[in-house]
Amino acid sequence: MKVETKRQNDWPVLDFASMQDTIETLHQWLQIVGKIRLRTMPWQNHSWHTALYVNSRGYTTHGIPYQGRIFQIDFDFREHKLWIDCSNSKTVSMDLYPRTVADFYQEIFAKLAEVGIKTRIHASPNEMEPAIPFAENTVNKSYDPAAANALWKAMLKANAVFSKFRSEFIGKASPVHLFWGAFDLAVTRFSGRPAPLHQGGMPNMPLEVMQEAYSQEVSSAGFWPGSKDFPTPVFYAYAYPTGEGFGAQKVSPEAAFYSPEMGEFFLKYEDVQRAEDPERTLHDFLQTTYEAAVKTSDWDIASLERK
Repeated sequence: MKVETKRQNDWPVLDFASMQDTIETLHQWLQIVGKIRLRTMPWQNHSWHTALYVNSRGYTTHGIPYQGRIFQIDFDFREHKLWIDCSNSKTVSMDLYPRTVADFYQEIFAKLAEVGIKTRIHASPNEMEPAIPFAENTVNKSYDPAAANALWKAMLKANAVFSKFRSEFIGKASPVHLFWGAFDLAVTRFSGRPAPLHQGGMPNMPLEVMQEAYSQEVSSAGFWPGSKDFPTPVFYAYAYPTGEGFGAQKVSPEAAFYSPEMGEFFLKYEDVQRAEDPERTLHDFLQTTYEAAVKTSDWDIASLERK
């Protein structure tokens, strides 16, 4: 993959067509690591204990308590390695290169055993079809280092804007999470009111998990690298429940649009990357779509926003 950078900013160009195979393989690898975190972390509301995070080299689980010690798994897209670090043992690593999901799955559990971490996961992916068991998946086997690095750098830039946006809200707000189910970087604000029971609908996703995740009224936004059915990286924003007239609200920038089929606002990544001020452009999208949720769902902003 050829990676370009605009002269006036350092947001990388993301060409989905050339990145697709790497994104699909990396998504599977992230599911494996995410499920390890899910099984070993104490439960947190809205499944926050399962998420990964963006860091200075790639994606990380952060520290996971385990039998009186802490371990951490990091994807490193600068040296193209996966690191497993444990507080009372050596650090072990795996190389990231074109390899099957089955091979990655087998090696990561062998490496965990080397540092004394023993756990079992539900060994098939969630939120995708087909859900090929990891140990049998020889379909996804691509890894382009330049593509993986560019995607991480795009999320690094988005993470900074999301973190700034989150700081302006004093109500309940999520950390900036990398959810491995859909492979999206997300930040969520809560109104403080309960939400109606969610009807579910995600493939290979337990209904009770979806219902707990959306048990509270939210305004959520994020970045998604795209899929074969939606082949373009985008920023998105939605509200749950969706207030009447939400999709008719005016949002910024002008390139943003509402999808009635998806029930969300979208802004193509390329429109941010090409903007004169990408950070301001993205922040405007986050702010105006949040205001659309506030207006149509009548949030009590006096108690939720920093004066």
